[in-house]
Amino acid sequence: MKVYDKIQSCEKFFLISGPCVLESEDTVFTVAHFLKEYALKNDLLLIFKSSYRKANRSSLGSPTGPGLSAGLELLNKVKTKFDLPILTDVHETGEISEVAEVADVIQIPAFLSRQTDLIIKAAETGKIINIKKGQFMAPEDMGSAAAKVTSTGNRQILLTERGTTFGYHDLVVDFRSFGTMSNFGFPVVFDVTHSLQKPASGKETGGVPHYAGQLAPAALATGMVSGLFIETHPQPERALSDSSTQLKLQELPEILDLCIRIESVRKRGNYEKY
Repeated sequence: MKVYDKIQSCEKFFLISGPCVLESEDTVFTVAHFLKEYALKNDLLLIFKSSYRKANRSSLGSPTGPGLSAGLELLNKVKTKFDLPILTDVHETGEISEVAEVADVIQIPAFLSRQTDLIIKAAETGKIINIKKGQFMAPEDMGSAAAKVTSTGNRQILLTERGTTFGYHDLVVDFRSFGTMSNFGFPVVFDVTHSLQKPASGKETGGVPHYAGQLAPAALATGMVSGLFIETHPQPERALSDSSTQLKLQELPEILDLCIRIESVRKRGNYEKY
């Protein structure tokens, strides 16, 4: 079964997870192994996510990742060794053909979510396209972004909510956006960890990851969210990117266990018994 068909037929929710940016092979394999074991145990569809390059950094000196060639080589190792579908993001049209040889899902970053050429070029690969809603976009604007993908004949689309700019150094998640975006007929994803950022608060992006355990199950309880996007790392404080928002790998199961229980109860339609 194709990955997109699996996404659409999930009994629970699907999970997009991994370290923000690719680091050492040991770190990446540790995360992939841990996530794969959890997914198998809980019958959860897992898509491994990590970036080969982070183009939008707060500071000039911030690490940006191993780059296209080395990054795709490592992602392909994860794909082969752990038999996992891969998601990674693109920033320029010239990267897309190489990325499509490895990735099952090509992600359009939030800051580039209105870049027509980038979206169309990615869509033309026939891969699943995950469009992150820009912090500056209203949820209804995602219909136009999705239309750019479908104009190529590709209807394998995911629409991701990652918060809306609220002042200069904060984001807020408007849960009404889940319903608005679901009306376009494509699976909606809630990016838990990026929604907890405090953008550009100093030289590095800050965050409040301790709210993840509240927002993730609450988003699923709306009945409008099909997938969760959660970045995770064995030692977030040492992560090369988004160290303030990634969840500690060993603490992730507790949140996911709650999400699974909430989703099970929601589908049974019996909140009072729960």
